[in-house]
Amino acid sequence: MIQGTLKKMITEYKNPINYFLNMDKGFVHLNQHIGKKLNISHIGSECLSCSKEFEIFRQGFCKSCFYENPAAGDWVMRPELSKAHLNQADRDLEYEKKIQLQPHIIYLALSSHLKVGVTRKTQIPTRWIDQGAHEAMTIIEVPNRYLAGIGEVALKEYFSDKTNWRKMLQNEITPVKWEEAFKKSIECLPKELEPYKRTMQSLEKIFFPVQYYPSKVSSLNLLKSPVYKGKLIGIKAQYMLFEDQTVFNVRSNEGQRVKLSFIA
Repeated sequence: MIQGTLKKMITEYKNPINYFLNMDKGFVHLNQHIGKKLNISHIGSECLSCSKEFEIFRQGFCKSCFYENPAAGDWVMRPELSKAHLNQADRDLEYEKKIQLQPHIIYLALSSHLKVGVTRKTQIPTRWIDQGAHEAMTIIEVPNRYLAGIGEVALKEYFSDKTNWRKMLQNEITPVKWEEAFKKSIECLPKELEPYKRTMQSLEKIFFPVQYYPSKVSSLNLLKSPVYKGKLIGIKAQYMLFEDQTVFNVRSNEGQRVKLSFIA
């Protein structure tokens, strides 16, 4: 029996991607358990910020921490709201400078369809893996989060910024003409990003450890179904995929405490 508080799965960029769960007594290499039956029991919750056994509100935080922790500021989801480059604090200027004032990437990624996104340079290719992207490409690199944010806002006029998670998990992918997509994205960038434009970058391909994809998906909610048993057939993005077409989003269940057991 393995016990722990759920956090985003740790990934290793291999072919296929390696997935690990960080539990109380160490790491669990999930790839080794594909094809086995997994029992999941929900046993409580623990805020990832204050470590108290409070109800999880969002992003693994209790309600109080969600509105106080700098890692949950509005600029995280909306990079264009970043203000550290102006020496202005949102919640904690020292933390915000550390995260915001470093190289960021504007990218295009193909998971269900082509989408635009932003992430720190150090999070490539982790960000693409977490979104379930089979292919991805860097458009430009900029020196801070604000510039990446205004670039993303401009590109959202022409590219989606959302992933259809159901189609992504069913492996329904719309093919992309990458040269055309890159050219269009460069043309649509705002003038402030003109100095950062560059030639087309190499296309990254990502392979996930999935035996086969479900034809439809049903999401497991631990608060409604605290006990679940199913055969693990794969992992994609931050989801575990099961033989009965149940899918479990580990990221959206951060802060939930569980007991796990695998049966061959």
